[in-house]
Amino acid sequence: MPDRIDLPAGFRWGAATAAYQIEGAVGEDGRGPSVWDVFAARPGAVRDGHTGAVACDHYHRYPEDIALMKGLGLDGYRFSIAWPRILPTGCGPVNPAGLAFYDRLVDALLDAGITPLPTLFHWDLPQALEDHGGWLNRDTAHRFADYAAVVTDRLGDRVPAWITLNEPFVHTVFGYATGVHAPGRTLMFEALPAAHHQLLGHGLAASILHERGLEVMLSNNLTPVEPATSDPADLAAAAAYDTLHNRLFTDPVLLGRYPDLAALGVPDDVYGAVHPGDLDLIHAPGLDGLGVNYYNPTRIAAPTAPGLPFDLVDIPDVPHTAFGWPVVPEALTRLLLDLRDAYGGALPPVTITENGCSVAESTDPDRPRIDFLAAHLDALSRAVAGGVDVRGYYTWSLLDNFEWAEGLFAQRFGLVHVDFETQRRTPRASYGWYRDLIAAHRKRFAG
Repeated sequence: MPDRIDLPAGFRWGAATAAYQIEGAVGEDGRGPSVWDVFAARPGAVRDGHTGAVACDHYHRYPEDIALMKGLGLDGYRFSIAWPRILPTGCGPVNPAGLAFYDRLVDALLDAGITPLPTLFHWDLPQALEDHGGWLNRDTAHRFADYAAVVTDRLGDRVPAWITLNEPFVHTVFGYATGVHAPGRTLMFEALPAAHHQLLGHGLAASILHERGLEVMLSNNLTPVEPATSDPADLAAAAAYDTLHNRLFTDPVLLGRYPDLAALGVPDDVYGAVHPGDLDLIHAPGLDGLGVNYYNPTRIAAPTAPGLPFDLVDIPDVPHTAFGWPVVPEALTRLLLDLRDAYGGALPPVTITENGCSVAESTDPDRPRIDFLAAHLDALSRAVAGGVDVRGYYTWSLLDNFEWAEGLFAQRFGLVHVDFETQRRTPRASYGWYRDLIAAHRKRFAG
């Protein structure tokens, strides 16, 4: 592992969470049901029947969690705002108690010297909107813009920068194409209108935020894509997958156009979802920063069966996390340099808004997580040395949490261990390592 992570002065250190994964209190203070409340109640949808009804009980325990953040010496905390806590039916009357919670959270963060970085949508769509089609319905993009206006009206005086969407790729593919996440639809490529409407919602909301003098980011899960071999069929399959996973969500906001979707068998108008002027709305507000969530590269081979134009294959001879994800830190360097080369002057400053790993509970003393973080931060420093403007790093995650379809216990990403029965928080060795790393970086540039 490197003796020192070589990142510039002013680099911002943070940690990240998401509302449904940590807040709990799903039936309290006027919060409406989300798609995840409904999905998690389906038999077999989530491992061991777990739900986010309590999760980490952050709604009641946030002062304790902020004390843990302060102990780390964080510059920033990325969290998400629960749309159904603000607008229980997705639109219409505002829930004052929901806004009051985030008021308290923001003020407590600022009192601790930590800059809030809220995400407006991290997959917990109000169920009432899903009942009318969810992100397959164009109207949801406009309801998202209305929601963004309500939240920034209340918090924008204290919160300078906002993330509109988290991982629209994952939400589209897992939620609407394959059904392994909420809302559990299985539409395959006909799910792509949900991708377009999320991007449209981003554009509409970004215009509102910019009018208020606020900075706007969008975070997506990006992956460097490698072909399994140099065979032309594998190369073509890899290009198709790169289009779906990466360029479909980055080209519109940075370049104002969709990539060629022919290799996916998708029409240019994305099944009628793209209307005249939409790409201008998505692109015109501009991004003040691009959020990159990075976990692993993806290896692709030519398809072996009808259906998808690619096969996902494992990357051999590398370590894997408890989730089974390949650990390839140098792929983060490659990803960031590829973004620089692909988008040039259109690429805004980058922030790593998620990076981390799940580690088996029996592992002692948390060495795999420390090694993962150290190697990826070294890879990040190499990209910075290569000319990529990276402003900050938010590790996933501050706390063990409700890990979506994996439930509460199977996949633990936290710097802090959470006993979900007692809610006791116990900092892991990685917590102390990250704290010391932040302190050493800060000391290096002090005075």
